Amino acid sequence: MKKLGKVGLIGRFKPLHNGAYVMLEAACEQADKVIIGIGSSNKYNLRNPFTAKESEEMIHAALSKYTNYSIIHIPDFAHIPEYRDGQKWKEFVLEKFGSLDYFISGNPYVTDLLKNNYKVISPLEIIPIEKQVKLKATKVRIEIAKEGNWKSLVPRPIAEYLENNKLVERFRKEFGLQTIALLSIQKINPTEKDTPRPKGPGNQ
Repeated sequence: MKKLGKVGLIGRFKPLHNGAYVMLEAACEQADKVIIGIGSSNKYNLRNPFTAKESEEMIHAALSKYTNYSIIHIPDFAHIPEYRDGQKWKEFVLEKFGSLDYFISGNPYVTDLLKNNYKVISPLEIIPIEKQVKLKATKVRIEIAKEGNWKSLVPRPIAEYLENNKLVERFRKEFGLQTIALLSIQKINPTEKDTPRPKGPGNQ
């Protein structure tokens, strides 16, 4: 039995980048079973410009050598006023993930919601220091939008997947200008890490 046993984690993977990959790789290497939740699975917008199905296919492409993981879709309920406190999301997560040895998250809000039900550990606790990558999907999307060096920020199978399925072209057409505008906002306000949004677990 591997040291982590059965673990769960949630990400949006829009797209799956090098930072997310090393977390998934570490989880699959150190756990017997990994349940990967795709967050905001019901959203398709500026922050979620790839569908949950596409995110799932990216995960399969990146983790092709592993067989000890499964994928579930986790919707965001924060747009419904009575569910903005995260409790509906929490109930859904507990139902879908079931019992776990550990839940992996670097999101303080998610940690606070789940800490009484799961032993929550940070991704940094399982990723070797030499493999840790500090990267946000926002940066990847900006690089794609401005036709920058985005391929260096994602695993090769993900770059191939995005290009072969014409998702780079679609993203630039549908969200490119808005994404570049986001870059301008960040230059004006360097502390702005992403587009404004309600606080909630779906926004990790």
